[in-house]
Amino acid sequence: MTSVRPSGPTRWEALFSDLEAQARAQAVAEADALVSELTRAEHATMTLADRFRAVVGAVVTVELLDGAPLRGVLLEAADEWVLLQGLRPEPASQHLVPLAAVAAVHGLARQATSATSRRDSHGLGPVLRSLQRDRARVAVRTLSGVWAGRIARVGRDHLDVDLLDGRGTRLVPFTALLVVSEAP
Repeated sequence: MTSVRPSGPTRWEALFSDLEAQARAQAVAEADALVSELTRAEHATMTLADRFRAVVGAVVTVELLDGAPLRGVLLEAADEWVLLQGLRPEPASQHLVPLAAVAAVHGLARQATSATSRRDSHGLGPVLRSLQRDRARVAVRTLSGVWAGRIARVGRDHLDVDLLDGRGTRLVPFTALLVVSEAP
């Protein structure tokens, strides 16, 4: 007795093929969901400083809390500040911008780069102390105005600026700083 085998797949083979296809589709969907969740988790750990670090050397526009844009080449990025080399039409001097004074940024990429050196964790104090030590002429900008002078003292959370116009010294809390720029 010879058996006749059907020419197409049997009902059982079709059922198992369908189950395998469903399992593959579910595995792909689970993998996609896992990738999305891991991506969201990674984004949740990014800091603004990390985003800036990823584009050192690029041209960015930083919008300060007073709404003024500051365009320049990003020279350095630390946990609390960035250093820009101004481009025309902005003054072509260097600008130290506390990250707390940033309202928005144009020119950042989607990626981030974690801190790689101890300098990245330096706060505003050490950078301002180096400007004080160099007796550099600076323009200190806050929401209430701009003062040209030399940094006389740097405390834990503030600086004193000896004004160039001879009107004394102005104390500026770090929380009020928008930008400290090189003055001509």
